[in-house]
Amino acid sequence: MIPAELLKKIRRIEIRTKRLVNDLFSGEYHSTFKGQGMEFEEVRQYEPGDDIRLIDWNVTARTGYPHIKKFKEERELSVILLVDASSSGQFGTRDRFKSEMAAELCALLAFSAIKNNDKVGLIIFTDVIEKFIPPQKGRAHVLWLIREILYFKPKGIKTDINGALEYFNKVIKRRSVVFLVSDFLSENYYKPLQIANNKHDVIAIKISDPRESSFENVGIIELEDAETGEIITIDTGSKEFRKDFAARAEEDNMVLKKRFQLINIDFINIHTNESYIVPLINFFKMREKRH
Repeated sequence: MIPAELLKKIRRIEIRTKRLVNDLFSGEYHSTFKGQGMEFEEVRQYEPGDDIRLIDWNVTARTGYPHIKKFKEERELSVILLVDASSSGQFGTRDRFKSEMAAELCALLAFSAIKNNDKVGLIIFTDVIEKFIPPQKGRAHVLWLIREILYFKPKGIKTDINGALEYFNKVIKRRSVVFLVSDFLSENYYKPLQIANNKHDVIAIKISDPRESSFENVGIIELEDAETGEIITIDTGSKEFRKDFAARAEEDNMVLKKRFQLINIDFINIHTNESYIVPLINFFKMREKRH
């Protein structure tokens, strides 16, 4: 039985994201992610301004009037949400946990997809594959995906992006748009990521919390690594520590971004203390110009 509070949370996410889809993202999504080709629809009589390259000469000869072929985009795509559910996602120092931000982002992307008549599937992973839901259409299906992302209790606590991508490469045969949503606290996943991107269209979305890149002066504190259980003591009163910590975080992010660029992976950086709307719109506009 799903708790009433979780049902309310799912409903709030649906209301918020569907409004954003209707107001902002549906058209951006459609322009960014094209169909797999063009499908013949009908022949109609030529009108001034039509592309003469589309003239159907057989029909034109038979009727005595110029006719053109009309095509429509083969719109249907498969969108796969590849979501990291490791314990590091249960972290947040501002409005919400990283996992909650991931659920809302996935809801926005899923509702944008089904509004454009595309299918949406889900792979939840930690250091094991936790759940696979094949791509389908419809509001009820999307609500099921959101519920799973929010409510699912994973067996694993660590992160294995390599294993998740190897599984994805095995089970998803049709070319798909893939959103890999993670904090990317993992290693040795660039080869399977490159393999996936050679066949599919992979977009990496990193979700991070401001405390993962900077600290305020709150004295001496103890921190526990959610994935390893290791406890460390740090002195946030040290200016040198805060400066070095911020510099290392910035360097790690730049290295990640450069590695994605080398294998042509688009990268979106989302922070739990900021709106994801602007980064997503910037991504859609960048993709639209590029394609």
